[in-house]
Amino acid sequence: MNDREITRELVDANSQEFSHSGRALVAEGIISSGIDAAARRHEAVSRMEPIFSNELNTMDITNQKKSGRCWIFAGMNVMRYALAKKLKLRDADFELSQSYMMFWDKREKANYFLESVIDTAGEDKDGRTVMWLFSTLLGDGGQWDMLVSLIEKYGMAPKYAMRESFHSSNSARMNALLKRKLRRDGVILRAMHEKGRPDAEIRHEKAEMMGEFYRMLCSFLGEPPRSFDFAYRDGDGAFHRDEGITPLEFYHKYWGEGYLRRFVSVINAPTDDKPFGRTYTVKYLGNVVEGRKVTYLNLPTEELERMARAQINDGEPVWFGSDVGKYSDREDGILDTGLFDYENALGAKLDMSKADMLDYGESCLTHAMMLVGCDVINGSAAKWKVENSWGPDVGKKGFFTMSAAWFGQYVCQVVVDKKYLTPEQLAALGMQPTELEPWDPIGSLAD
Repeated sequence: MNDREITRELVDANSQEFSHSGRALVAEGIISSGIDAAARRHEAVSRMEPIFSNELNTMDITNQKKSGRCWIFAGMNVMRYALAKKLKLRDADFELSQSYMMFWDKREKANYFLESVIDTAGEDKDGRTVMWLFSTLLGDGGQWDMLVSLIEKYGMAPKYAMRESFHSSNSARMNALLKRKLRRDGVILRAMHEKGRPDAEIRHEKAEMMGEFYRMLCSFLGEPPRSFDFAYRDGDGAFHRDEGITPLEFYHKYWGEGYLRRFVSVINAPTDDKPFGRTYTVKYLGNVVEGRKVTYLNLPTEELERMARAQINDGEPVWFGSDVGKYSDREDGILDTGLFDYENALGAKLDMSKADMLDYGESCLTHAMMLVGCDVINGSAAKWKVENSWGPDVGKKGFFTMSAAWFGQYVCQVVVDKKYLTPEQLAALGMQPTELEPWDPIGSLAD
């Protein structure tokens, strides 16, 4: 038998084995109608009841709708929780403008892309880096450090100062047209370099391109406010108004200029090429050219759990990134590796280590949310309360319950205050980060 091909004899043998396995009727009659229903373990559902020993007072659920702005929504939620706590805001539905951050992210990503094109203009267009730049440009996704760079440069605004537009909540067509614009511009800049045009001419052309891009963004999202009035009523019922404040003044006054510098990104990537206790960054990953470099400290998952739990105990939510589509139930709001018994239902081995999943493309960071509670048993978190940004109709009124096992397997990153790091971890954070290739899995963007 030729073992390189699927032969008729092999098909017959497989068919006979299947028909005598006792699974044929189950597979064709039950699994074919929906594997999740067939593999669902009902004891796991009862085990994941949303009861937590430690949890924050939550605010109304936000909704990113048909856009990939989860990292912005989670970040704005972290910031609004801090503001609500400081000012004792009475309005649980208060939000910061996600559209405002989206505008400046698109604007900065366009500039970052064109600068990357100029930087690699002498490289072959078929080279992996150039192909990567032209294929991954200007998505909605992002990373925590990218959000920090935006806020420190442009500040923030209440949602009422720059509301959602059709295209901020339904970004696919806008993104397609903006990407086409940038790809065209990138091709022109590369051609100018190939023809030996002087740098001043290339820079002038790029400035013209950025002007066109700004006008396109304003058409899709509206122009960001230069100033606004910030009005609120505190927990004692007293009314306050701050007139004519700029977005950057808003950030500096109500959070403090150095507020975001408290937080660092800690990841769990247990792959052979990324030893624990070291920092990493990724080539061509960012938005603001002069902004904060995206940097990660790689640690064991137990350390991520410890620091996240400590931050919640101190009354602050935790921005985190994970592979949200794995072993998750949107209706019941459950994230648990024991929720579906796919292996027994299908009679197939599916187990993989977290390292292998990262190395071979089975898993990566896909979505950012907030941890707002945990159920601590014997000093460890048995499950976590998760605030999502998919609206109140998904999960338990917008919230999910995550098991400790799911945290270990699919949580890739937490953003925590530096004060929770050990002296050794702080020392590692201050070291020069190892620079990884643009396509490394830890360069994945949350959307």
